[in-house]
Amino acid sequence: MIKNVFYAFISFVFILNAHAQDNVSVADAWDHVSDVMKKDFVTSETVGGSLYYLRDGKTYGALSLGFADLKTKRKVDENTIFHWASITKTFTEIALMQLVEEGKVKLSDPIIKYLPELKKVHNPYGPMEDITLQMLISHSSGFRDGSWPWTSGEDWMPFEPTNWQQIVAMLPYMKINFKPGSQYQYSNPALIFIGKVIEQIAGEDIEIYIHKNILLPLGMHHSYFDTTPRHLLKYRSNNYFVVDGVIDEQGLDFDTGITTSNGGLNSPLTDMSKYFNFLLGVGDKQLYEGIIKRKTLENMWKPVVPIDDNDGWVEQMSNGFFLYDHKASKAHYIGHTGSQAAYYSFFYLNPKTNSAVIMVTNSRPKTTERKYIYSMRKLIFDTLLYK
Repeated sequence: MIKNVFYAFISFVFILNAHAQDNVSVADAWDHVSDVMKKDFVTSETVGGSLYYLRDGKTYGALSLGFADLKTKRKVDENTIFHWASITKTFTEIALMQLVEEGKVKLSDPIIKYLPELKKVHNPYGPMEDITLQMLISHSSGFRDGSWPWTSGEDWMPFEPTNWQQIVAMLPYMKINFKPGSQYQYSNPALIFIGKVIEQIAGEDIEIYIHKNILLPLGMHHSYFDTTPRHLLKYRSNNYFVVDGVIDEQGLDFDTGITTSNGGLNSPLTDMSKYFNFLLGVGDKQLYEGIIKRKTLENMWKPVVPIDDNDGWVEQMSNGFFLYDHKASKAHYIGHTGSQAAYYSFFYLNPKTNSAVIMVTNSRPKTTERKYIYSMRKLIFDTLLYK
């Protein structure tokens, strides 16, 4: 329901404002968006957050609000380390494509070629051999959303499965929900499986592989997975659920366990900006080509499976990224969201203008009705990204 309202509203505003935005400067657009974020911040029950606007390889605008940690009264700033949750998936998918470039794996390979344990999954639509690596990264494999086949959300339960054998033990209780490749359904287990494939081929843990082959080359030296190193604790953001106005602290660190490949990354916006400029291809092109060829990256942004067609916006899934196209204006955006514990984040790219908008918060209402996030995303879609 919220998603439908979001699309209807941004489509209406977008059509009304598209021509008007042509006469608004980038500076005016940034000022408007940052003013709205500051105005709505307090009433949104948000403890801390940041908004960055990148354009042509530079940080055009940066806004930090609230607290990284309420107990110590430490404020959010450019060095604050947030948890990026499912945005981690885009790193894992690029890691997979590195192996594809090296000829060590093919997207058309069946997943059971690397993980024969998945033969235990119940597939009423055919053999498990039908499910390919591409189906997993495009969220069209038919696997469920959540990591656990069963959970009641009790506090005593593990946050995520802690090792591969726990996943294997649950496989006989999993089933494929639709004919693989026929439709979209977001799936966290799919990226757990991709992470395991990378580990098997590379011969090292997924976080080590990504650190060596993506984070280090990009100079993302304050980025890491799971537990915060001692020298970075002073930058780490806490996270908070807000229930009926009561703030519930969740703690600085938590173990993403076996799900590291789909949601384990922690990083400050100064580091993440390097990643988004890399995605846009703005900067050291020779360095970027050493990480992944531009053609390979842009092929990852081709539509694979439709998601939604609502009020003028077409949403599709590519090999790891969400695609948004506005029919009337021809605006085209690429992005992903992340949500884990009380953290929430999103990024959206406009390759045509070499621009990116990134927003991250460390708190949200436990109802998960993220009105503040959706209203900010709407505003960003028809102002900053459109410029």
